[in-house]
Amino acid sequence: MTEVTEHGSRNAGTLGRTTIADNVVTKIAYLAAGDVVGVHALGSGLARSVGELRKRVPGGGSGGTHGVRVEVGEKQTAIDLDIIAEYGEVIPDVARAVREQVIAAIERMTGLEVVEVNIAVSDVKLPDEEEETTERVR
Repeated sequence: MTEVTEHGSRNAGTLGRTTIADNVVTKIAYLAAGDVVGVHALGSGLARSVGELRKRVPGGGSGGTHGVRVEVGEKQTAIDLDIIAEYGEVIPDVARAVREQVIAAIERMTGLEVVEVNIAVSDVKLPDEEEETTERVR
């Protein structure tokens, strides 16, 4: 990519440094994955239960991004997602859509290069299953 600077203008890119926290990338990935049709929830049953417990403890945090793990470097990031698919959906198609959505959202919003998005489908939500403490992503 070529940078063009006009005479007398300053290059804002050299005036400081921008860092993006892991939790920012985690939240973007969580919301982007949850927007995909066929994703019932993120996180395994245990992770969701622990997240619900943490919400009830003062200072325990929101617990709202369970099922997402990220590694963020200066220019690149890698994401691991644990999803629960809706019954009847074609799981490889759902995983592909999740991967595309997450990559697009993170790269657009952060400028980081996403080097991989690993997806583990830990469960399938059956139509007649109780909702327990499962919260839909959106």
